[in-house]
Amino acid sequence: MGLNYTKRQWIILAVMGLSDFFNAICVSLQAPFFPKEAENKGASATEYGLVFGIFELVVCLASPFYGQFLNRIGPKAMFQGGVFTTGTSAILFGLLDRVPGHDAFITLAFVIRIIEALGNAAFLTASFTIIATEFPNSIGTSFATLETLFGCGLIVGPMIGGALYSFGGYYLPFVVLGSALFTCAIMTLLVLPDHGTERSNSENKHSIFEVMKIPGIIVCCLGIGATSASIGFISATLEPHLRQFNMSAIWLGVMFVINGGVYALTAPIVGYLVDKYKKPKIISIFGSLFIMAGFALIGPVSFLPFDTSLTFVICGLICHGIGIAMSLVSTFSDALRTAVQNGFQDGIETYGLISGLWTSIFALGAFIGPSVAGYLFDHSGFRNSVYFILVTHTVVVFIFVLFTCCSSSPRKSYKEISSEEKLIGKSNASLDDIHSKNGSICSSTTNMAIPYMNNNMVIASSYGKSHHWQRMEEANLGLLADRDDNYGSFEIEVHRDSDQTIA
Repeated sequence: MGLNYTKRQWIILAVMGLSDFFNAICVSLQAPFFPKEAENKGASATEYGLVFGIFELVVCLASPFYGQFLNRIGPKAMFQGGVFTTGTSAILFGLLDRVPGHDAFITLAFVIRIIEALGNAAFLTASFTIIATEFPNSIGTSFATLETLFGCGLIVGPMIGGALYSFGGYYLPFVVLGSALFTCAIMTLLVLPDHGTERSNSENKHSIFEVMKIPGIIVCCLGIGATSASIGFISATLEPHLRQFNMSAIWLGVMFVINGGVYALTAPIVGYLVDKYKKPKIISIFGSLFIMAGFALIGPVSFLPFDTSLTFVICGLICHGIGIAMSLVSTFSDALRTAVQNGFQDGIETYGLISGLWTSIFALGAFIGPSVAGYLFDHSGFRNSVYFILVTHTVVVFIFVLFTCCSSSPRKSYKEISSEEKLIGKSNASLDDIHSKNGSICSSTTNMAIPYMNNNMVIASSYGKSHHWQRMEEANLGLLADRDDNYGSFEIEVHRDSDQTIA
């Protein structure tokens, strides 16, 4: 899949991947040393915990609005605005140690973190949309590639931040990595194509609430939220769970890297499978099963007759990483395809809505996961608290299986045409009528070339960005399809009335 990328696509993917990597580092780098600095200012664990938690909550609330208006702002403008905002916020966060007093410190920490979350939400929403626009035939693989780099940034962020903090103090990690993100923003300004903006017809304009009415997308949201909740659960409770082994700080850091590292390695493979086999819900089901198996081993869950051991914990974290990759990559591709199958336009507006929704639900789960985990851990311990994740993903698996078995595929508004198919159709409409109804015979991502006309026959070739056959809106044209493997083009026969002319 990825080997067929054009030079333009490789450049776009490389620049966006670097931006994803450094954005993730800027978001996560303060974890090892900010609590200590906050305590030096008199802040409690609850206060600096909320500084971390408010980030995900703001991303959850802001992402749907970004998705709703992305087609007006434009993906490139939103992407660059998000990167610049995140980089600026990171540098400003590095100045907090110079703020005197408890109240001013905590207030500014909240304000900067909220602004950083707004930038991060814009960045993520726009990046997913650009991927869907630039890589229409390999969305799963391309999305997985970016997710891999983002995951790597989250993994190495705390390590790089801690190293720079040890070397140069509180300010150094923020200014170095914030400046790196600024450099990436300049690169995107030079490299990313301008997709422009779309002014939607009021009759065709959709909202995030219409997206949420589609049952298939609601199912995807459940999978996204449950998976991100499991990630937050581990982040909040794994360290106290491992204290019984008296591990050094280095080995404890390695334990946190395991599930993220496995996720980074397996996400591209999952993306390839999603693009090739077109069975995202099946992959999501296996993803939830892997997550359940992982948590059952990490505890281990109380009904298993085993004591906690490092071997079980490591195996569980590996299973968790595989499950994260299978669930997150498949749900994005699934939600996008489901929206298009249910009548949403295959364009920037729909990509923005789905990207915003995905980012929002993921952030919601990342906010709920650690919040519930902390409460359950305090009251029942880790081995019993994992039932929260087990029950949640059991429900998700049941819903996915039920939906897959009981739902029938919705009627598509287009027909997929391969390079070995011929489309022969009859229409009583003139070409002017066709254009007035559709604006174009082909979808917005297709260029229609008409080499010649011969009486009532129009021979047309339709190519997309990478010369794959694209979609023809069969419902509006009233075309009848007939397969013929001997031709690589399709023919459209237009019957004219005696009083009609074709210009």
